[in-house]
Amino acid sequence: MTHPLMEVDNLAVEIQSMPALRGFSMQLLEGKMISLVGRNGAGKTTLMRSIMGHLAPRQGTIRFNGENLSALPRHARAGLGIGYMPEDRGLVPQLTVEENILLPLWVSKEIDRKARLEFVYDVIGELTSMRDRKALLLSGGQQKLVALGRALGIGTRCLLLDEPFEGIAPALSERISEVLASLKGKGLTVLMSQSDLNHSRSLFDREFVIERGANLAT
Repeated sequence: MTHPLMEVDNLAVEIQSMPALRGFSMQLLEGKMISLVGRNGAGKTTLMRSIMGHLAPRQGTIRFNGENLSALPRHARAGLGIGYMPEDRGLVPQLTVEENILLPLWVSKEIDRKARLEFVYDVIGELTSMRDRKALLLSGGQQKLVALGRALGIGTRCLLLDEPFEGIAPALSERISEVLASLKGKGLTVLMSQSDLNHSRSLFDREFVIERGANLAT
C-alpha cells in the first residue's frame, strides 16, 4: 500500500497580514506525481514556500515522512531529500551551472555529490555541455533546466516544481515534460504547480485545485 510521504493539514498562512492560504489540505502519496492547479495569486507559491520553510504557518501542519516540517530549520529540507524549483529559478548568476546544481548538496554531508551530479546529467543530458558556463550567460529557458537539475540533485525523495512551464517556448515545455515522464516509476514524489492544464496532464496521478488559498473540490 502506498503511504503519504507528505501531509498538509488545514494550513493557514498570512503574508503582510493578508490571508494567502485559508485551511488548505493535501496528501502526497509516495512515488506519485501530483498537480496543483490554480490561477495566479491562488496560493500555489505560498504553499511551496511554506513547505520549504520560507513562510511560517499561522495554523495547521506540514508533515514529511511523519515529521513536523514547521519545527525544523529551513536548511533541514535538503537532508530530507526535498528538492525545490522556484518559479523565478533562483540561480546564483556568478556561479557555474555545476556549482548551482551542487549548492543544496553542499548542505548535506551524507549525500554522495558525485553520484547525484551524474544522475542529473543522465536525466538532463544537455546540462553536461553547460556545466562550466556561468548561469548569467544562459537563456531563460536554459536557466529553467538548470533549476530543475538543481532540484533533482538534492530531491532524492520529493520534488517541488513551481510553474516549470511558465513563460517558456513550446519546445522546452515538451523537453521538461519528457524529463518528468522519465522520472515516473522511480519512487520520486513530485508536486508541480501550474496555472492552467497543458499537455503534461497525462503525467499526473492526482490533481488538486487551489482557489483563493483553499481547496476547490474537483
